[in-house]
Amino acid sequence: MTTTETAGAPQPHAFQADVSRLLHLMVHSIYSDRDIFVRELISNAADACEKLRYEAVSTPGLIGNDEGFSIRLTIDAEAGIITFADNGIGMSHDELIGALGTIASSGTRAFLEKLNQSGSKVAQDGDSETAAVGADLIGQFGIGFYSAFMVADQVEVQTHKAGTTEAWSWVSDGKGTFTVTPLAMEAAPAHGTRVMLHLSESSKEYAQPGRLERIVREHSGAVAVPVDLLDKPDSEPRRISEGTAIWARPKSEITPELYDEFYRGLAGQFDSPALTVHWRAEGRHEYTVLAFVPGSRPLDLFAPARKSRGKLYVRRVLITHDADLLPGWLRFVRLVVDSSDLPLNVSREMIQDSPIFAAIRKGIVNRLLQELTKLAESDAETYAKVWRDFGAVLKEGIYEDPERRDQLFKLARFATSKQAEPTRTLADYVGSLRENQTAIWYITGDDPKRLAASPQLEGFRARGIEVLLLSDPVDAFWVETALGYEGKPFKSVTHGMADIKSVPVMEGETAASDAPPAPEVATLLSFMKETLAESVEDVRASDRLAASAACLVAPEHGRDRRLERLLAETGNLGMLSKPVLEINPTHPMVAALAQRFAAGDERPLVEDAVWLIHDEARVADGDAPADAAAFSARLTRVLTRAALGAAAKP
Repeated sequence: MTTTETAGAPQPHAFQADVSRLLHLMVHSIYSDRDIFVRELISNAADACEKLRYEAVSTPGLIGNDEGFSIRLTIDAEAGIITFADNGIGMSHDELIGALGTIASSGTRAFLEKLNQSGSKVAQDGDSETAAVGADLIGQFGIGFYSAFMVADQVEVQTHKAGTTEAWSWVSDGKGTFTVTPLAMEAAPAHGTRVMLHLSESSKEYAQPGRLERIVREHSGAVAVPVDLLDKPDSEPRRISEGTAIWARPKSEITPELYDEFYRGLAGQFDSPALTVHWRAEGRHEYTVLAFVPGSRPLDLFAPARKSRGKLYVRRVLITHDADLLPGWLRFVRLVVDSSDLPLNVSREMIQDSPIFAAIRKGIVNRLLQELTKLAESDAETYAKVWRDFGAVLKEGIYEDPERRDQLFKLARFATSKQAEPTRTLADYVGSLRENQTAIWYITGDDPKRLAASPQLEGFRARGIEVLLLSDPVDAFWVETALGYEGKPFKSVTHGMADIKSVPVMEGETAASDAPPAPEVATLLSFMKETLAESVEDVRASDRLAASAACLVAPEHGRDRRLERLLAETGNLGMLSKPVLEINPTHPMVAALAQRFAAGDERPLVEDAVWLIHDEARVADGDAPADAAAFSARLTRVLTRAALGAAAKP
C-alpha cells in the first residue's frame, strides 16, 4: 500500500499495455452479444461466494451474521447505474490490483495473438474494428470482468475482504488507468464486493428490470448462488434465480438449454457441448457428476502441464476449481463433482490424496469411457467430430494407461491408405485382412497426405494391404508399447524387413519380384553399401517398393525412425541410428546404373548417382539432404553429363 493511498487520495495505476489494448477490443469488436457481461459478473460473484463458503468451514466467523450467500442486482435507472453485489470473500488491496489491473494468469498476449491469427483487424485510429472471432475466445482467458466496459463509461468496484478491517475502491474508465482508494468501513459491504456500472448512453436499455431479469434467467439460471433483483434502489428484492446447483436437480427438470448455458460458464467457451453426461453414483461412495465434452478444442488443450479442469465440491462447498479428477488424456472434459463422502476438515491437497478421491476418480473415468463408446455407436457423425478434436489426446491414454488400452482401442479412429478420413476402427481393419496377412501395418509421420504417398507403401498397396496413417506425435510411442489387437501385432512399414511376399499381389498390380537381383545389380548394391557406409547400416533389395527406386527404413533391431526423431528433439536420445537403404532392383534407373557400373568406366558418375539416390530417399522420408552443398554439386555434375550426352546424339 502506498503512502498516497493511506492518506485517502486516489493513486493512479496503469493497466498493462496488453490489457489496454484488450479493453479497446472488448468495447469495439470481441463480443457479438453484449448481454454476456451480466453472466460474467454474476459468475465472478458466485465464485467469490463459493470461496468464502470454503474458508468458513475452518473459520465460521468469516461469514458473520449472514444467513446465506446471495448475489444482488440493483437498478438505478435515473442515475444510469447497475450494481452487482455479493457477500462473498472480497478482495484485499493487493488482490484488487492483481485481479483487476493485470491478467497475468489468463494469457492475454496469447489471446491477442489468437485474435490476430483469426483475422481480427484493429484500425489504426481506434474508431472502428472488425473481428473474425469473438465470444468463443473470451471466457477461455479469464477476462470476463472486462466485458463490463462494453456497456459502461466507468466501472467502480467496492470490496471488503472477509476477516480484515480495510476496504477499497477501484475505479476506471477502461482507457488506460485505474485508481485505488481506501474506502470507509461504514460505506463498505460487511464482506464481499460491489461492482457498479455507470452505463454509457448507448447501453441505458440495460437499466430496464425486465431486460435484466430475462438476461439473468437465460444466461445465469444454473449458477449455484441465488440472485435477487431490485428494480429501484429502495425497492424490495425479488428472487429471479433460486441458486439451486444444476447438478443437484433431477435430470427431468433440466432443459438442454440450461445444460448448455451451465457448460459455457464452466468451460469458458461459447459453443455447445458435443456430449453431456449427468449421473449420481450410489453404493460404496456417493457422488454426483455433471460432465461435458466440448464442441470444439479448448485453447489450452496442448498446454505442457496437461492438467484436467474440474470443480470439486464436498456437500455443495467448493473445494477447488482445478481438481485432479481426470488423467491427462481426458483433460478436454469439463466437469463438476459433488461428493458427500469426502472430509471437509482437511486441506485440499489431502482430500485429493485420499483413497475415496482415488475411487471417485476411477469411477468417473470408467463412466466417461462408457459414454464415449455409446456415443460412437449411436451417433457416428458427432463422435467423428469428437475424435477429430480430441483423438490425439485420447491416444495418449493408449500409451499411458495399459489397463484401459482395450477400451481406448474401441474408441480409436484412423486414417488409412484406403480411407483418407480418420473413421476406420481397428475392428474394421482386422475384419478386412488380406490372405496370409498376419500383422496390423502402420506408418508414422507428420502429415497424412505425405504418409499416403510414401514409397514404403507401394508394395503394400500392390497387395491390397491396408496401412494405418499415424500422424500425431503420440502415435510413435503407443505403437511401440501396444502388443497388438485381437492377436495381430502392430508392425511399421518403415521398420525392418517387410515380409509381405506371402500376401498375393492384387490383379492388375505389380510388385517387387521374388527372384534374387541380377548379378550386376547385386554388384551395384555392394558398391552402394561401401560408398554409403558412414550414412546407412545396410543396402539391400526391397520387397516393399513397386514404382520408386529407393526408400529408407529402420534396421530390424532399432527404433522406428519417427520415434527416434521425436526422442532426439526432446534430448532423450543421442545420435540417430543409421537407417537401411532399400533398393528396387527392377527399377529402370537402377538397372541402367548397374550396367554402367559393370562396364567399369563410369565410376565417378555412378558414385554421384548413388549419393543422389540416398538423398532422394531422405527427401521422400521428410528429411533434407545430409549435405546440401554436396548434394547440389553432385546434381549439377549428373545433369551436366546428361545434357552433354543428349547434345552429342545426332
